[in-house]
Amino acid sequence: MGGQDIPVLHLAQEIREQPEALARLLDRQARNIQEIATQIGRREISHVIIAARGTSNNAGVYGRYALESLAGLVGSLAAPSLFTLYKRPPRLDKALVVGISQSGQGTDIIQVLSEANAQGALTLALTNYASSPMAEIADLLIPLEAGEEQSVAATKTYTAELLALAALSAALGGEASRRDELQRIPDVVGRVLRMEERIQTAVERYRYMQGCVVLGRGYNYATALEIALKLKETCYLATQPYSTADFRHGPIAMISPGFSALVIGPKGAVFEDVFDCAQELLEKQAELIVLSDQDNLLGLARTPLAMPDGIPEWLTPIPYVVPGQLFALYLSLSRGYNPDQPRGLRKVTRTT
Repeated sequence: MGGQDIPVLHLAQEIREQPEALARLLDRQARNIQEIATQIGRREISHVIIAARGTSNNAGVYGRYALESLAGLVGSLAAPSLFTLYKRPPRLDKALVVGISQSGQGTDIIQVLSEANAQGALTLALTNYASSPMAEIADLLIPLEAGEEQSVAATKTYTAELLALAALSAALGGEASRRDELQRIPDVVGRVLRMEERIQTAVERYRYMQGCVVLGRGYNYATALEIALKLKETCYLATQPYSTADFRHGPIAMISPGFSALVIGPKGAVFEDVFDCAQELLEKQAELIVLSDQDNLLGLARTPLAMPDGIPEWLTPIPYVVPGQLFALYLSLSRGYNPDQPRGLRKVTRTT
């Protein structure tokens, strides 16, 4: 499909809207996020519990890394079935309980927040709908400001969730220099979107791919999870995400010559580990698709996708997920699917 016109799709439009949406979030919510951080600081908070599902849960994985590394707060992901099915919720009275939901309608996430309120915990909602049930029940609210998202596959709400969590973590950590780093992210995402034509051409090689792995570590473990989800829900592709560390503990055995691996490797603390894993994959004759700002890692790839340099590692998950979104969009189209209408899926999914 390289160079070929494609139909106007909500997914394509919403991927392209991300720089504007992220800038709007920073413009409208920066003061609110700082005030929320101040309110959290007044409480005796020992840990943070994040409740979410699907794409929002992947954002929560990033949020755990950000809150622990930048704010020093112990983080964990909630198990909503303990609240809804087992009726055995853990003690939450000294926790900050964060619900993340694009729609704000997730039944089980609302129940986690309700139980947290009943136990006297401080609750925070991150949602794109400020009048949603989840927003109304929480003590504190960060509206995502992404604008209406019509595609079933979430894109701009995901990066807005990441940015909101990054901004909150930075505010709690109190390092003023991080605010300037946050302000640069919308422009960086705009630069990444210039890769669209390159990615549209590159996916043709993978039209008949049956499966792949997506690898990242640290902050970008969440990116691996989210790119894999996008490939599953739009391309129906058997895609497995792993931390490069976990990948070596067994799953690497499935690699055979020609097997595809999408590797996420920005400069930072985990880069050497990701690079070593990529070398191991190359020795096994895997085919590498690489997202990186480092020439030595890009040089190992059959499909290198060079990213802008100078992005602080803690913020790389926001721009680095965008090529994955575009890859899923164009791979879906090349396989004859409509990425706006994934089979068996709806925009709002309610679970208990």
